[in-house]
Amino acid sequence: MEKSELKVKALDKISGEIEVPGDKSMSHRAAILAGISNGECRVSNFLPSEDCVNTLKAMEALGVKVDIVKSGPHGPVEMVIHGRRMKLEAPDGPIDCGNSGTGMRLLAGLLAAQPFRSELTGDASLSGRPMGRIIKPLAEMGAKIEARGEKAGCAPLVIHGGKLHPITYQMPVASAQVKSAILLAGMFAEGKTTVVQPADCRDHTERMLEQFRVRTRRTGNAITIYGGQMPESTDIEVPGDFSSAAFWIVAAAGMTGSRLLIKNVGLNPTRTALMDVLLRMGAKIQDQVRTGSEAGEAAGNIEVHGGILRGTEVKKEEVPNLIDEVPILAVAGALAQGRTVIRNAGELRVKETDRIATVVEGLRAMGVEVEEHEDGLEVVGGRKLKGARINSHGDHRIAMAFAIAGLFAVGETIIENTTCIATSYPGFEEQMKAMRNGLKK
Repeated sequence: MEKSELKVKALDKISGEIEVPGDKSMSHRAAILAGISNGECRVSNFLPSEDCVNTLKAMEALGVKVDIVKSGPHGPVEMVIHGRRMKLEAPDGPIDCGNSGTGMRLLAGLLAAQPFRSELTGDASLSGRPMGRIIKPLAEMGAKIEARGEKAGCAPLVIHGGKLHPITYQMPVASAQVKSAILLAGMFAEGKTTVVQPADCRDHTERMLEQFRVRTRRTGNAITIYGGQMPESTDIEVPGDFSSAAFWIVAAAGMTGSRLLIKNVGLNPTRTALMDVLLRMGAKIQDQVRTGSEAGEAAGNIEVHGGILRGTEVKKEEVPNLIDEVPILAVAGALAQGRTVIRNAGELRVKETDRIATVVEGLRAMGVEVEEHEDGLEVVGGRKLKGARINSHGDHRIAMAFAIAGLFAVGETIIENTTCIATSYPGFEEQMKAMRNGLKK
């Protein structure tokens, strides 16, 4: 990956309004479900990040026709996807998922049911992330999947797809990606497939399946899908990504005198646990939900006023729904008065990087007192941050979290290896500059 860096200096306050790019999780799912639907689907506000574009290209490699209607400075944002009625074509070669764990795991669930051999590959980071968590349930359904990576259970994945049978699967760890892979595979199995999640996790797949008129049923923490249902073509409007908005929410909340309005953000309740934690920390945040968006998801505006934050303890049940926001939440902890405790987050060890280790490394470099645990960290806030050189280790969320930290630091902060930001948030650096130059009022 090409090396680059981002230089950040302190900012007095943030004032104005912004919009963030389309939701990453929903863009992946829209590309996949539209591609197996029974007709034409128009997808708007698609996230043109490397990860989502790779999933779109994967569907094209499987025979799906995609007509780009509109492109922005970073890639396609509106398109018409012509569904193939659940019958895909064998790809000519390996399908490259880039850096996307979501793309690889969801595509594996889809390809497990196709009557051909396929191979999913990824970059060095993705090739080190565990895929056994999807291989096990898909194998129980009858798929044959070989993990041919240097590390056991890792990509490349060679999938010998075919006829699947339904299962009931108890997930050992709450994971929307694993749940989604099983539900996608279950669409092709005869009978009912049930996934039991140990705790609530993102439900974008269930909501979008409903938009495509595919019936699921939830009883407690068990989600059931009935095989043989074909997704009916529909149009999807993707709201702004809450995980992208999270960086600016923390920046404005911790900066006295700030007022920031973030418009058209997805407010799915399985995504917004970060706001609950920040409110406990004393943040002044209001969200105005409008329901009935095209994708069957709550969306609306978030208004943030800056002030003093206090440390808090993150509840165990909150962790699955803010796992992507832990790096920026740790930065909020560094800005707050007192101690912030984040535990039960061992999943962070197997993300794009070991995010517990990289967050601890970055915070200590900026003069923050932090204690590392196997499953999380404790941050003692209240000290003035000092500018530092931070290695993102090629992890987009680490890069952006410490860019935000740099807005509060004495001196210059330099974030190394920032090309990775394009995997989830193209345009982040431009919005960072806009914060400094003055936003639209």
